[in-house]
Amino acid sequence: MKTNKDPPSTRGYAVLSVVRRIFIYLLAVGLVIAALLFTASNSPSKSLFGYRYYTVLTPSMEPAYSVGDMVFVKIKKADKINVGDVITFNPSADSEAYLTHRVTEKIENYEGTGVTCFRTKGDANDSEDQFLIDEERVIGTVSAGVPKLGYIVRFVQLRWYFVVPTIVLIFVFFKLVGMYLAAPEEEEAPAAQAEAES
Repeated sequence: MKTNKDPPSTRGYAVLSVVRRIFIYLLAVGLVIAALLFTASNSPSKSLFGYRYYTVLTPSMEPAYSVGDMVFVKIKKADKINVGDVITFNPSADSEAYLTHRVTEKIENYEGTGVTCFRTKGDANDSEDQFLIDEERVIGTVSAGVPKLGYIVRFVQLRWYFVVPTIVLIFVFFKLVGMYLAAPEEEEAPAAQAEAES
């Protein structure tokens, strides 16, 4: 016997429940990931479990990494980096920008200074970079990349005041639709009970 406390079982309500549940799970995962990413600030001295993330802004590493991709960089010392590794580095002490290029040459004890330097090249570039990168400016090696995720994270960072109200409105929408689909079921229950008693 069905009571008014039983959940509505109409097909539309069931579909909505599944969609809403998936949305909530995805949102929860997204919020956790966003929180972790925001925790790791742009400072190269900070990391999350030994990793940092960067958004690819130029096509110099195509086809391996395209504009808008997000790369996850494992912080490493110079002695752990080899030719062929893709590294993220600060090309200039006067700049806050970072580049992600492939190591083409590793020079240990550069000119007797005891410093390890790297020569790099973008996979899509015709020639090597015209500068050497000393070990102090290297963040680490790229461990993985997620296509176009950088666009999403950057959008959230720059438009958080738009994203938060949108999420709230979506929750309200699901709630209102759920109430609308549940209403017919709740009206049918007293009618069915009255017929059973007569």
